[in-house]
This record gives sequence, C-alpha cells and structure tokens, in this order.
Amino acid sequence: MRVLAAMSGGVDSAVAAARAVEAGHDVTGVHLALSRNPQTFRTGARGCCTVEDSHDARRASDVLGIPFYVWDMAERFHADVVDDFVAEYAAGRTPNPCLRCNEKIKFAAVLDRAIALGFDAVVTGHHARLGPDGLLRRSVDLPKDQSYVLAVLNRAQLDRSYFPLGDSTKTEVRAEAAARGLGVAEKPDSHDICFIADGDTRGFLESRLGSAPGDIVDSSTGEVVGAHGGAYAYTVGQRKGLGLTVPAPDGRPRYVLSITPKTNTVTVGPAAALEVSTVYAAKPVWTGLPADFTGELDCVVQLRAHGETYPARVSVAAGELVASLTTPARGVAAGQALVVYRPEADGDVVLGSGTITHT
Repeated sequence: MRVLAAMSGGVDSAVAAARAVEAGHDVTGVHLALSRNPQTFRTGARGCCTVEDSHDARRASDVLGIPFYVWDMAERFHADVVDDFVAEYAAGRTPNPCLRCNEKIKFAAVLDRAIALGFDAVVTGHHARLGPDGLLRRSVDLPKDQSYVLAVLNRAQLDRSYFPLGDSTKTEVRAEAAARGLGVAEKPDSHDICFIADGDTRGFLESRLGSAPGDIVDSSTGEVVGAHGGAYAYTVGQRKGLGLTVPAPDGRPRYVLSITPKTNTVTVGPAAALEVSTVYAAKPVWTGLPADFTGELDCVVQLRAHGETYPARVSVAAGELVASLTTPARGVAAGQALVVYRPEADGDVVLGSGTITHT
C-alpha cells in the first residue's frame, strides 16, 4: 500500500512507521504542527507539538529513509479540539480531547487529505489492533491500550487505518526503536492534556472563561457549604480541592455529584450518591455491529479512559444509546465516551461508542 505515517516525534509513531516500511509499503512521514505557538522546549512528558518534536520526527524519517513533511493544522486543531474542550467544560461536561483529536484531526482532516493525495491508509502508533475481520481490538499491552480513544472512529475510517503496534508491549516497542537506531527510543511518553504543557487545567480554563464565582451546595441538606471561582474547574467524582467550609455531618468526605452551569452551582455529597446504574449516550457509532443497529445486546462497557469495565445490557432507541449496568459505576461524567465491547469472554473487540450525556 501507499501509506501516510503520522509521526508525532515519539517512539510509538516512529516504530509504527518503521514496521510499515519493513512490511514493504510505500511510506511517507508527516508531522502535524498543531500548536499556534510551538515552543523549542518540552518539559519531560508534558506538552507536544513542539519544534523539538518535529525535529525528532524528521530524524526518525531520515533513519528510515522515507520522505517527510510537516502539515500545519493548528487552526483546525484549535477549532475542533481546544475550543471544543473549553466549550464542553463551560457546559458542565468533562471532555476527552484525545477522542476529539482522533475523530476530527488524525482520522478526519488528515485521512481526508491523505486519500485526496492518493494514499491508501494512515499509519499511527496507537496501541490497538485491527484484525483481518476489520474489527478494532484492545492492544495486548492492556495498560497502554488505546482502543477506548479510537472507538469514535467510523467504519470507513477504520478501513483506511493501520495500527502496527497492537501486538507488542511498550517495552518491546522501545527495545525495537533502540535496535533500529531511532533516537526517540527512551523519549518520555506524553501524558495529561497535550495542549496544556504545564498541566494546570484549571488555570487554562480560567484564562479563557474568566472567573465565575458560585455556590457549592450539599445534596442532602441544600446548604451552601463552599464557594467556587468557576464551575468549569470541577468534574463529577472529584474529591480533592473542593475548598469546602462546612464539614459533612457524618465527618465523611464529599464528592462532586453534579455541575449545573445554568445556576453556576456545584453539588456535592457522599460517595454512595455517585453510584449510577443507567448511562445514556448520544451519537452512537457502531463499527462491530451494523451501522443502523437498534436492538439490545449484553456486553461490557468502559466509561472513561483506562477505567474499569462493567457488564451491561445496551439498547438503542430514538438515536440514543442506553446502558443498563449490572453493577453500579461511580464518577461517571457527561462528555466522556461510553465504549461498548463484546462480553468478557471476548471482551477485547470494540462494538461501538457514544458520548455520555447523563446518568
């Protein structure tokens, strides 16, 4: 195939490109410049899209002997990922920007451009598998599995995707990079939110949404037990950093139960009040089932990245996905993805996903 290798400057994408070359494909490397103001430095594992990252991607391409280009997608990234991230928090939801980046940038904007240029597929360093049957599966390295953040992709996008790392552990990938002479073999993985290099999500949101003081209210008494500078700084299930001024009557910790932007109120309560048995999700995407699936099925669902899975019965009605959990889940936040996997006996196969709206 003629394939476009998306090269972030990290070890995973470099080895994915190397494996595509070794498999005999005609490979071209591309680095996505996603920052409007790329910095020449990187702080450990924080940040991405720096000048350093583009240089690392170019050096890896030179070692592999493949053509290399940089595509400036900063404006598209800010519109589809960064602005969406801010808007979701302002609406009281907790988005996952990696999901949105995969959906809107890497497998929409990039893939569309790649196809227009005559490429057959896009190669990435995601830790996930695509079987001969075309189904998306978990990586064999479960702690590194990224099938959850890829579950937003539709069938047409998966058919043009190539994930060479899904059968390897991260340790094996690093060892291979070193053996191939790739200088990124020991480069730290990026983590947290890539476009918030200092890790201060609250400060990032405040700089864009401003200060918006409001009340923190106890769910059982209705009493005001604290104040906040912006409801966007909180997420369902949060325990620390609440700044409560009135202790709970039983002395136990309180957790964020809900966020109501209309009244600018954060509601807190006991851990038990976080338990939910039914989760609703919008815009279902089915890749392991017919695209127009509307029936019921027993499955397992994952409700946040690297979170545990829950046995559930899932149904679709009026375009809404409903998951009835066998055992209650805690800390389920609107804005995250609900990803549906086959039942536990074969629970590595992704069937579909939706965006959580409420519980």
